[in-house]
Amino acid sequence: MTCKMRVVSARALTVLAAAALVIAVLGCSESPSGDGDAPVAGAQPPPATEEAVAEQTESAESDENAASAPADSADEQSEPAPETTTAASSTGADPSPVVIDFEPIASTPREDVPSALRDRRHPDHPEPLVDLGQIISGGPPPDGIPPLENPAFEPAGEVDWLPAVEPVLALEINGDARAYPLRIMTWHELVNGTVGGIPVTVSYCPLCNSAVAYDRRVGDRILDFGTSGELFNSALVMYDRQTESLWSHYTGQAVAGHLTGTELDFIPVQTVSFEDFLSTHPQGHVLGLSTGYARSYGQNPYEFYDSSSQPFLFRGSYDDRLDPMTRVVALRDGSEGAVIPYDVLAERGVVPFTFAGRELVALYESGTASALDSGVIAEGRDVGATGVFIRSVDGPPLDLSVNAGGGFVDASTAAVYDILGRPSDPDGAALEPVEHLDTFWFAAAAFYPDAEIIG
Repeated sequence: MTCKMRVVSARALTVLAAAALVIAVLGCSESPSGDGDAPVAGAQPPPATEEAVAEQTESAESDENAASAPADSADEQSEPAPETTTAASSTGADPSPVVIDFEPIASTPREDVPSALRDRRHPDHPEPLVDLGQIISGGPPPDGIPPLENPAFEPAGEVDWLPAVEPVLALEINGDARAYPLRIMTWHELVNGTVGGIPVTVSYCPLCNSAVAYDRRVGDRILDFGTSGELFNSALVMYDRQTESLWSHYTGQAVAGHLTGTELDFIPVQTVSFEDFLSTHPQGHVLGLSTGYARSYGQNPYEFYDSSSQPFLFRGSYDDRLDPMTRVVALRDGSEGAVIPYDVLAERGVVPFTFAGRELVALYESGTASALDSGVIAEGRDVGATGVFIRSVDGPPLDLSVNAGGGFVDASTAAVYDILGRPSDPDGAALEPVEHLDTFWFAAAAFYPDAEIIG
């Protein structure tokens, strides 16, 4: 069966948002409030001011109050909620339906096992993988920064509210290309959904500036994730709603609770400008603003964070090979890690290298704003975008360099590729992406202390 992504009128947006809000609040009401040895603290607040924390709390209260408001009419109540994958047009137009060949995949039920969210030291839990004392509180309660559940997406070509330079997380599975704007991800951190027929969670942690996408299938389980409100190495700690185990966003591994030791499969995701995504995927879709929550989308609650001298709420020691807040491209394979500093990439544009036995190439292109600089994301400084790919396409290693007309050209074939690895020739083969992190050095070094610095 095919699910249709309908583009609805502006009048319906309010109804869609209200419906999504009711679902979100009801879902969160089943989350435990924390009754273990110590109260469970919540998702990390913006580091700048106490006022920013207050805004988060007030927004959450507003969401809860709005959820109880009835729809204006019976006609409005019949409109589908975003969970039906209805895309809301930002223009208010009603063009023909856009059909995406996938169905939302439901998560499996809550299991009758002890919760690490409530009591991370429960005697029935396996031995944790990390020192539990290093998992610290970040702010509001679990899901106080609320994840999005099967939210609405809009056709990329109809989005008129997203400036060209704003950063988005670009994800493509089985030809289904999605963009997750950081103006939204900063306020929600997790999106549970289905892309290209695969149940996925897309995550973004502002404090370590890292985006990771996971296949949320684990054996017979289909997990979905919430924000625990805890931090480990200043990085988001997630929890799955099926067993309430605690997971490291950075490593995709359950570190405490029933599923301790379980690892999620990573899916490559890139942080690029909206302009780059639209150019490569004109038929793609963008996570829309009709989330069901009142947030200051487009505003950066972490103003000037990425130009600070040290990270927020980090309790470990720093690896002094680089400054803690240096932006790096990070790769990992098991316990191995490697990083390429952004300044090296910016200077060279193309960096071929070998990691974990594979010939790879890292690319850099300017034109993407930082989501963690100016108070308005679109006005953030240009930090550029990166991509990491297998360094060959059905043949010998490519010899790529920055192309004067844009993109990256291979010396042997004259094929030109964009930052997302797509060739300018529509009949050409794309570069194979490699999962990597755009992140800060302090986090890469904390999780992979023996990481090699390339360049």
